Amino acid sequence: MNILALTNLFPSAWDPLRASFNRQQFDRLAQVHDLEVMVAVDFRDRYRGRRGDPPALTHARSDDFTFWYPPRVGRSLHGLAWYASLMAQRGASLRRRRYDLLLASWGYPDAVGTARLARTLKLPYVVKVHGSDLNQQAQHRLQRGQIASALRGARAVVAVSAALAQRARELGVPAARVHVLYNGVDGDSFRPGERAGARRRLGLAAEGPLVLYVGNLKPGKGCLDLLEAFPGLLERQPAARLAFVGDGPSAQALRQRAEVLGVAGRVLFAGARAHHELPAWMHAASLLCLPSHSEGVPNVVLEAMACGLPVVATDVGGIPEVLPPHAGRMVPPRDRQALVDALDEVLRSDWPTGAITGHAERFSWRDNIERLDRILQDAARPAAST
Repeated sequence: MNILALTNLFPSAWDPLRASFNRQQFDRLAQVHDLEVMVAVDFRDRYRGRRGDPPALTHARSDDFTFWYPPRVGRSLHGLAWYASLMAQRGASLRRRRYDLLLASWGYPDAVGTARLARTLKLPYVVKVHGSDLNQQAQHRLQRGQIASALRGARAVVAVSAALAQRARELGVPAARVHVLYNGVDGDSFRPGERAGARRRLGLAAEGPLVLYVGNLKPGKGCLDLLEAFPGLLERQPAARLAFVGDGPSAQALRQRAEVLGVAGRVLFAGARAHHELPAWMHAASLLCLPSHSEGVPNVVLEAMACGLPVVATDVGGIPEVLPPHAGRMVPPRDRQALVDALDEVLRSDWPTGAITGHAERFSWRDNIERLDRILQDAARPAAST
């Protein structure tokens, strides 16, 4: 089939490290179908300038358009603005191409704009939902109706967790059209490795526990909660260190707070790292911590388990579906004392590396693509339910 994927969740020259899970999935899907990815680039990012070259695609093709919208106000108009931006910049070429199916990846505004495009081009479409697009944005009254309409109009809705699938059903999507499809893990890259060598290559201290955070540095990811909990962990684990791998709007606040808490010397801010660099950090770590306030199923948790690394995460979204007791601990979101207790417990315990990696093997890109292919083929059939 000739498929057009439309999303803001994809690497571009303006955000080269964005959404590696979509890059991996779409590039693999392009081995089966002719796949082009149309990336929505926020106009603010466009004005800031290019930040680098995104990872090369082996099979898929990508293009982009600038997403123009009224900042700070009019968020309920973003779906219309997304569609208008796309059509003004790429409408002629989209009409020339003979697509069989549209695939939107993100609920708002991407799926809402894609639903409009599907009506314009008279094409079926499928929507992938990932987390805060339904957990948060669909809770706003003016956006909820638009998201619900876009999902109900799709031939299929693909959710990365059962919790998100339930959200889609609550928005009125028939159960038969909702599919749970966990993301995959690149098992060739994410696998157990030798800790001492990884620390040496990264220039990290050879001894002592290392707590690793990987992700965007923003409040909703719980990175500030982790930093606030860290002094309590140091009381029990004086040799512990904390590494933040990522960047985002909370980066400066985290650095300043680390100084105030008197732990700056024990906290490393490694900045955003390319996806292929993450296995080394996981090999060097003692555990991964992701204390998000809401989630779909974060790939970093799956990738950590594939490396045999125990995980401390919050009991939110799809995390309980993928993190078993033999692979780590879950705590309530925003509960810093529970976070201290769980981190200390995990650091003091022995963890069955083989059982953790064995569990992670169920999240394979091969299975993911086979199932996604079947969903898309069914959705493109003229007789598919609408």
